[in-house]
Amino acid sequence: MPSKPSPGARISELRKTYAISWETLAERSGVSIDLIQRIEEGHIPDLAPLIKISRGLGVRLGTLLDDHEELGPVVSRAGNTSEEFTTGIPQDSPAPHNEKGRGLHFRALAADKGSRHMEPFIVDIEADAEQKKSTHEGEEFIYVLSGQLIIEYGKETYTLNTGDSIFYDSIIPHSVLAGGGLPAKIVAVLYTPM
Repeated sequence: MPSKPSPGARISELRKTYAISWETLAERSGVSIDLIQRIEEGHIPDLAPLIKISRGLGVRLGTLLDDHEELGPVVSRAGNTSEEFTTGIPQDSPAPHNEKGRGLHFRALAADKGSRHMEPFIVDIEADAEQKKSTHEGEEFIYVLSGQLIIEYGKETYTLNTGDSIFYDSIIPHSVLAGGGLPAKIVAVLYTPM
């Protein structure tokens, strides 16, 4: 079975299909040309630029994750590989950009669901992951499956433990990191209006 294209490859494909230059996409999305190019090469610093780029392309965030669209329910089975990508890898990292064990590792739970407005993920956050605060339209809900989570939200910092959850507006600068020097695992659901 052929591998699914990465979100960066889909951005490149959509940009070429719609005849949108890097300059035009940068202007529409508010994401720098340099960052768009790095994302197309496979370096995704966090979800915020993906959301902004999808809006600049006039598509849902899910379009960057979809292989095909299912109109009915989508079941995600434990252990089955779905769309996966890693964010938060330092720019000068020699590690491959899709290697689990660096940064924040996302596994989409409904990548094939058509016309969705929410993006559910399981996210493994490494103890040494780095993430700058970012903003984007919409809302986020996070539930901590294991470990400790540090949420930097505006000027506040929240510490969440296993079983805790948080719901917030994504337009406020925020970051999500593992706490206590150990990795964490979360369920994250993003809602981005179209």
